[in-house]
Amino acid sequence: MKRFAIFISLHLFLFLLVIAYQAQASEWTIDRYKTLSYARVSGEVTHGDNLNFFIRAEDNCEKVYNTFTVYTYEKPGDIKQLLYKNIPIKINGEDLTASVQDISPFLMGFRVHLSLGSYPIKEYIYFLNEFYEEFQKYEIEIVDGLNFTASKYFDIRNNSWKLDELVPSVLKANKLCREFSHKKL
Repeated sequence: MKRFAIFISLHLFLFLLVIAYQAQASEWTIDRYKTLSYARVSGEVTHGDNLNFFIRAEDNCEKVYNTFTVYTYEKPGDIKQLLYKNIPIKINGEDLTASVQDISPFLMGFRVHLSLGSYPIKEYIYFLNEFYEEFQKYEIEIVDGLNFTASKYFDIRNNSWKLDELVPSVLKANKLCREFSHKKL
């Protein structure tokens, strides 16, 4: 009977751990670093890959820089040649490109930081929110392109993020930015 109770307790603990991890996956981090405020959410496929919304005081807190990170275990000798290049991606199946902003060694591979561009903050987040609601997902896939084979550089080429709290999270980061800007004046 004692073994059975331990067995049940262990399984209950593992179940609760999985539930807690899943709940954490869609939590947003909203913070400020010097003159930059941001809202960030972790990926659903690779938790360490983040979708970021950066807001700078230097832009009067009116623009948002949308970026994402990808961890890759692949270590081709020419990975640094991707720096500042546009690589092909799909967002919910739509063909786009993302600009590689940084490549740095991380754990046993590399973390690649990619930019989707900068936009007027309110127009962009409301547009992105409608886009998310239409598809009920926000998924980015790194795909093959002209003289580019995605699998050479990225072992996991897709990730998705929950954007249910996009608008309030980015607006909260925008408020942090404005509070800093007003203190500076």
